[in-house]
Amino acid sequence: MNDIIKQLLTGKDNTTYDLGRVSWLVGMFAVILLAAYEVLHGTVSLRELAESLGIVSAAGGASVAMKSKTEPDQ
Repeated sequence: MNDIIKQLLTGKDNTTYDLGRVSWLVGMFAVILLAAYEVLHGTVSLRELAESLGIVSAAGGASVAMKSKTEPDQ
């Protein structure tokens, strides 16, 4: 399990952690945890949740794609 998480959060060389990927993961967890909190203490708008997840996914994917040429080789 640790190897899978490390491969998801590192660049091409699988040793250097990528700040863009780590912040993407933290952003996704934050949106999901805030939605869970809202479900427990009231109601959550599915439209706003979908928009939030879409924005975080698109921004994270774009940031990883833009810096892909700057990552160190294997």
